Formats: sequence, C-alpha cells, structure tokens
Amino acid sequence: MELAAAKAASGVVVSRPVTFVTGNTKKLEEVRAILGQTVPFQSLKLYLPELQGEPEEISKEKARLAAVEVKGPVLVEDTCLCFNALKGLPGPYIYNSSLNLLTMFMNTKVPSCHFICNSNLVLFIENLAVMILFCGFSLPSSNKIINSRSKWFLQKIGHEGLNNLLMAYEDKSAYALCAFSFALGPDAEPITFLGKTLIVAARGPNDFGWDPIFQPDGYEQTYAEMPKDEKNKISHRSRALDLVKSHFAEAGYIFKTNDSKKRKKDEE
Repeated sequence: MELAAAKAASGVVVSRPVTFVTGNTKKLEEVRAILGQTVPFQSLKLYLPELQGEPEEISKEKARLAAVEVKGPVLVEDTCLCFNALKGLPGPYIYNSSLNLLTMFMNTKVPSCHFICNSNLVLFIENLAVMILFCGFSLPSSNKIINSRSKWFLQKIGHEGLNNLLMAYEDKSAYALCAFSFALGPDAEPITFLGKTLIVAARGPNDFGWDPIFQPDGYEQTYAEMPKDEKNKISHRSRALDLVKSHFAEAGYIFKTNDSKKRKKDEE
C-alpha cells in the first residue's frame, strides 16, 4: 500500500512546505540539519490525541490527524524505547506511562521507603525519569518536586539504569525505534519510515547524552566509541530521515511555495 501511495504521489505539485509537527527545539534542529534543503518544511506544535497500537500504525494515524489539522502536507515523528523481553513494550507508551508513575512517586508526601517497599520497584520508577529524557521529552516544568529531584534521579541511576529494568529477564536486549510518517494531505495515505538502534550496556566516554548505550545495527561500537561525524550519519533518527529524503527524491514532488516563487523572481 505504501508503494502504491508513493507511486501515486510521483510528480505531484505541492503548493506549501511540509509541516513538521514538533514542539521540541532540539529535535527540530537535528531534523533540519539532517534534511538540509532536500525537503522544504516548517515546524508547528500540535496537540494530537494519545493513540494505542503498534508504533508504525500510531505514527500513520498521527500523520492523518495532523494533515487534517493543517490542511496540507505533514511529517510526524515518534521515538520509542522497546524491550525485546517485554515484546516491544513500553514502545510508544513510554512517555505517558513513565510520567504518570514518576509524578505519583514524586508527589507523595510519604518517604519513598514507606511508599514502595520493593527496592526493585523503586529503582524501576527512578529509571522512568531517565527514559522520559532518553526519548527526547522534557519533565514538566510546572512541577517543582519533579524539577528538584530529576537531577538526583539521573545522578543516582546512570547509564546502567536502563539495563536494571530487565533484571528478572534473561533477554535484556532493547532498541530505540524512530518512526517518521509523511502525508501529502488530509485524504492521502501516510507513508512511514523507520530507523532502529540497539541499546546496550554502557561503553565509551560519557561525553554526550546517552551515546554510550546506543549501538547501531551492523556496528560493534557504541556512538560514544565512534567519531562524531560517523555517529551523526547513522543514528536511528538519521536512518529514518535518510529514507524520508530518498522518498522525496524518488517521488519527484514539485514544490511551488511562496519562497520558491520569490527565488525564481529574484533570479529573473
């Protein structure tokens, strides 16, 4: 179906830039750096409903909803944290499930040792803060308790925290999944592009974020162990966006936006 949608879109004239749905400034900067000038786009923060299902289907449905909202071409992105032992969970539910438990834990007036007796469960909830930040989300700035304790969580857990979530399972493998979905408009079938990176035990210098636990397929090094320029070419987001760029190149969309008209007039 996606192949048919791509063929049907070939040579289509697009009268406005693609709207990339995000309110995350850092994510926008990274996407802009990877796409460059290959895809004319603008950004917009939209509040889309939380959906249930497989990551790819959720991404597609978000693209459909966003296309209806903006009445034009859209690009949406979701990043999931998936544990193989948990059959891909928490997946797309990582943010809400983590934040709800974390907020409940942090807002209690009872000391944590009385609130939850099982030390493993305490460790699990502490790790939720890490996973929220890991997936590119922010902890709520309006919650003073969360703000005052989030640094303590990160310092206490470290990179090994993610692995501790799976202490009871033999299979401790996990991966980060990045899904981009593109829709030409409200009536168009969205096309989805996936990028995946393995999550492993921390290796390499702790110079940048979670690089020590990311290991791309086909590589024996984590991002922290490889040169930065190489890492920037093979991240899960970069891999998904490479597929987006390839699709736009093959589909041959003709963008006739106000900017392109202005450039043509200036050239004349």
